[in-house]
Amino acid sequence: MLRIAAGSLALIVVASVAPIAGEPAAGPAKQGGVGTPLEYSGPGREIPEPFDLTEVRVGYFGPSDPAHPDGGDAWSAAQLAIDEANWQGGYRGKPFRLVAGWSDSPWTAGARHVTRMVFVDKVWAIVGGIDGPSTHLAEQVAAKANLPVVSPVSTDRTANSAFVPWMFSLLPGDDVLAPLVAEQLAREPGAGTLVIISGDDHDSRVFSARLAASLAKRQIAPRSQFVYSNAPGDPVPVVSRAMAGKPPLLVVLAGPLASTRLVVALRDAGYRGPIFGGPWMGRRGFIEKAGRAAEGAVFPWLYAAKDRPGKLDAAPADFRSLGDFGSLKAGRFDAEFARRFHRPPDYAAAGTYDAVTLVVAAVRKAGLNRARIGDALRGLSGWEGVLGDLRWDRLGGNARSATLGTIRNGRAVPLAAP
Repeated sequence: MLRIAAGSLALIVVASVAPIAGEPAAGPAKQGGVGTPLEYSGPGREIPEPFDLTEVRVGYFGPSDPAHPDGGDAWSAAQLAIDEANWQGGYRGKPFRLVAGWSDSPWTAGARHVTRMVFVDKVWAIVGGIDGPSTHLAEQVAAKANLPVVSPVSTDRTANSAFVPWMFSLLPGDDVLAPLVAEQLAREPGAGTLVIISGDDHDSRVFSARLAASLAKRQIAPRSQFVYSNAPGDPVPVVSRAMAGKPPLLVVLAGPLASTRLVVALRDAGYRGPIFGGPWMGRRGFIEKAGRAAEGAVFPWLYAAKDRPGKLDAAPADFRSLGDFGSLKAGRFDAEFARRFHRPPDYAAAGTYDAVTLVVAAVRKAGLNRARIGDALRGLSGWEGVLGDLRWDRLGGNARSATLGTIRNGRAVPLAAP
């Protein structure tokens, strides 16, 4: 078992930008290897539980606005999980409370929010952020303070590659997802002449590098690659350049809103061929806003709501019909989320519900001690949540496998589904 001592935090900044030399070896847990995650061996477990608290605070690094285009669904799911936990009695009668902080400039104002959560609000763990850069920030601040960070939505594994024993990620990483896309692209006619359009944000660049490495292993080199560098600006100029060579196959790698603009512009420009994308095409914002243009798009499939809107009236009005804590994961999450928030959940919502539920379960198991909460999170490998099985790898990532999905009739479904 690997142990990280308290004095090893100098690794954080250097290792958090891991080079991408090629596709890792085959298997669902490609980066860390299935097993017990890194264990913190420093001090802290001896600190007694405070006796004068009236609430148990959980940090949330993300927008606390349900209408936020990128983070609204995640915040709503976090509230749902906290409400369920408190209906079930909180922690020894004390209610859980989310302490939120966010800035659209995470490395400036966002750093102050995370620092406030850790040292002023004295949260016991942090759920967040909403993308790769904000997750990196939460990991670096919290690692210095020795408390857990649970990432619900980021697929960027470089945060885990920092060898920080406080970092836990619920989604499969880009090292798992990009090879799935590359393998399917290799089966398509015209794979040798495919064209890629990618965003210039951090997550798009990281996924593009992973995909390029996976394609190179299959001896496929894209004919052209274009960068949508003015998002959220007009996508027509970059689409026009990409369409100039009449490509038979296109890949769009950008966040949900930028992917929406690009895919709609491609269809408006007359492109009727296959469109492949990153996991962001599984977000509700892309599926709803892209509309008919999204039909048939292929992407890594992380989650899909199981209940159609017509079935949601049967959802319980509160948690009185539920059993033990976390019972929404047994099949009621989709219906309850849609009943309360009037929209279906996507993988960001499901992952955030799971992340908050995990933190609550760890607090109940370990008590109010940050080091012991980290131990309890490591011990929850094998837990089954809304997203499916949780199996930690040695770097604190989820070793679950993944598959490809597509959009049919306005819904994300597995690619192999009839």
